[in-house]
Amino acid sequence: MAGGVGGAKLAYGLYRVCPPGSLTVVVNTGDDFEHLGLWISPDLDTVCYTLAELANPLTGWGLDGDSFAALHGLSVLGGPDWFQIGDRDLATHLERTRRLKMGQSLSQITRDFCRSWGVQAAVFPMSDQRVSTLVDTVDSGRLAFQEYFVHQQCRPVVSGFSFDGVDSAQPAPGVLDAISAASLIVICPSNPWVSIEPILQVRGIRAALRQKVVVAVSPIVGGKAIKGPAAKMYAEMGLKPSAETVARQYAELITGMVVDLEDREEADRLNRSGIISLVTQTVMRSPQNRCRLASEVVQFGESLLRRVTGS
Repeated sequence: MAGGVGGAKLAYGLYRVCPPGSLTVVVNTGDDFEHLGLWISPDLDTVCYTLAELANPLTGWGLDGDSFAALHGLSVLGGPDWFQIGDRDLATHLERTRRLKMGQSLSQITRDFCRSWGVQAAVFPMSDQRVSTLVDTVDSGRLAFQEYFVHQQCRPVVSGFSFDGVDSAQPAPGVLDAISAASLIVICPSNPWVSIEPILQVRGIRAALRQKVVVAVSPIVGGKAIKGPAAKMYAEMGLKPSAETVARQYAELITGMVVDLEDREEADRLNRSGIISLVTQTVMRSPQNRCRLASEVVQFGESLLRRVTGS
């Protein structure tokens, strides 16, 4: 289960350390939106570009070495230039939109894109139906996610979230089968509120996960988010930003929790409460870090499986 840059980084590590063809990544699409007449799927693209080793290593999103001539031209003409779309990235959005208008599903298009980029993992959108994450704010009302996240740069104070369309959304074809067949589920270090919760809200996914051994990796280290507004969101909703808080949020689903060395004391408290914890370095500053963490997560998951099954 993944979304955002942190989720894509761990997905990359898992992709490199797991046997070929054994990894499925279910990706958040709650932040998908229409922009300039194009359908944009930011988390799907970030995960796919990262697995294909095409992502910009400095930002974690977009394509490495991309140019922005079209965006500059749009700005000169007075068009909306607040969402950064590179010239090669634009081709992804153009072709996705063309095929969606032809009646093809997002999951089918994603599968074909992955094949073109040489990605051998199965990458699924959480749903082929459109689900939109909405951010409730204290001073700006209800905002579409990209308006909050990119255009207003996460400045408004958050009071809650809702997911428009999720009540009628179905898991993308293959998602529930993949969960059922999986020996281990990993919730990547993605924002719990806006990257993971939309996935869990899709009908049937949360119930399917309750039948599995699930390991979550905390996106909060030392009270701060490595990237993105997760810690800010927790604080504004009256919750302490911490790995322990993340674990409590996932408590009904997870068997184990991976926390950073900096949060060892929180891990001790989680162990005492019945959530088994692995303490390790979770910050992924290089491809080697991603693979090392992924290996540790898989080994940890295997130990939990043995404990659950008694073998």
